[in-house]
Amino acid sequence: MIRIVVADDHPIVRAGIVSLLDAADDLEVVGEAADGGEAVELAATVRPDLVLMDLRMPGLDGAAATARLAAEGNPAKVLVLTTYDTDEHIVSAIEAGASGYLLKAAPQEEILAGIRAVAAGETVLAPSVAAQLVRRVRADSASTAPPALSPRELDVLRLVAAGSSNPDIARTLFIGEATVKTHLAHIFDKLGVGDRTRAVTRAMELGIL
Repeated sequence: MIRIVVADDHPIVRAGIVSLLDAADDLEVVGEAADGGEAVELAATVRPDLVLMDLRMPGLDGAAATARLAAEGNPAKVLVLTTYDTDEHIVSAIEAGASGYLLKAAPQEEILAGIRAVAAGETVLAPSVAAQLVRRVRADSASTAPPALSPRELDVLRLVAAGSSNPDIARTLFIGEATVKTHLAHIFDKLGVGDRTRAVTRAMELGIL
């Protein structure tokens, strides 16, 4: 049997969830909570296998309750079951330690399957939630990508890293010193630095050099 605590502040919704779970032969509801704080206290007492957690609840919300369960070392898995699928809600729940994130509008069989999967140690995400996370990761990756230096700017930066002066760089690359200074100005701007030394160290930090 998978022992479950259901946390939801809407009595009618909670009753519907409990009724759904009670109809399954392998699921047992061992407690109900109307807010996050109550869910944490109940989980500490009855030691369920899984907490089916709503997100928006009075007092301690679902994400904070999930984080507290983890902080207290409670081994119960957390499966978020909510109506909200915004980036903010998804990320806060996953970062707090939730093992799954499903929407209340999901088919009943999907919810039951999600409970069984999370209890078995798997991660379960509603398709729309998974898509949101993929978009978020891609956006974060794009925002943290190293700045793109031109081939000539890279040549200049490598020579700076080798200790070459502006006149040395100009002679090596067969360009004027004014052009070297222009390239350096562009490099400083792209790397967000103000001098040659910091340009080199920043480029190393970003993996450019």
